[in-house]
Amino acid sequence: MENQTGQTPKKNSNVIYFLIVVVLALLATDVYLYLQKNKSDTRIVYQDTERTRLQTELDSLEAQIEQVNSGKAKLSTEMQAKNDSLQSKIKVLRQELAKGKLTQAELNKAQEDIKQLRYFVTNYTAQIEELKKQNTTLASERDTLKTNLAVAAKKDSTLSKQNEDLGAKVKVGSAIKLATADVVAYKIKGSGKEVDVKRASPAKKIKINFTVASNSLAEKGMHDIFIRIIDPTGNLITETDSGNFNADGQDLQFTYKTSIDFKDDGSVYTIDWVNPAAFQKGTYTVLLYADGYTMGKTSFMLK
Repeated sequence: MENQTGQTPKKNSNVIYFLIVVVLALLATDVYLYLQKNKSDTRIVYQDTERTRLQTELDSLEAQIEQVNSGKAKLSTEMQAKNDSLQSKIKVLRQELAKGKLTQAELNKAQEDIKQLRYFVTNYTAQIEELKKQNTTLASERDTLKTNLAVAAKKDSTLSKQNEDLGAKVKVGSAIKLATADVVAYKIKGSGKEVDVKRASPAKKIKINFTVASNSLAEKGMHDIFIRIIDPTGNLITETDSGNFNADGQDLQFTYKTSIDFKDDGSVYTIDWVNPAAFQKGTYTVLLYADGYTMGKTSFMLK
């Protein structure tokens, strides 16, 4: 009996130890499971946070592309292709990040793709900015060229005007002018002899005697002379063959036309003109023109 009593406490002690071990094992299992769950939750939270960060970076890169394109710089075919490629890559990455859960491998790939994309966007942005600078420089050079052309055109216009003025002055200066002039009326006798008269009734013709002022600019040789004779009533005397000519910027009708050989030697010239009608009493005005300008005028009176 004493031996049985001594073994019972020992068996009870073993059971207690076993129970303690079981309890400790269960506790250890719970702790392990808790730690694994916590680690899994932490990983999910990390992945979600990283995906959000990557999506935000995509937004930033896309905004950077839009901003650099807002300058409306004219893109070359190569630059437009780069722009389209970057936009396409961003679209693909957005689709990848929009998936429900990403594995660590997928997340790593997305990170690497965005890293490369960031490099390409930075490079593209730098190229666009350089293109803008070149365009600005070209625009400035174009504006400068326009200004220079405008200045040159103005100078050319001024020089043309000065040349025209000079040409006009030379033309005026080269026109022959009267030095002296007088008019004498004549009657014609039956013998054909001419006798100068002062009265209107017997007068049949006039002689215009004149000299030309010395002019080194005037062309030596034949010059057309147009004569306009105004009667005492103020009317221009014309003949059936009277025509028009231009002088002093006006279109005028002449009474008589002839020519002289100008030698710039002080020669005296005489022009005979027979009146197709009877002379009237009063003062006649005689105007001579040559080289497009007025040579001078004189007058005579018949009683």
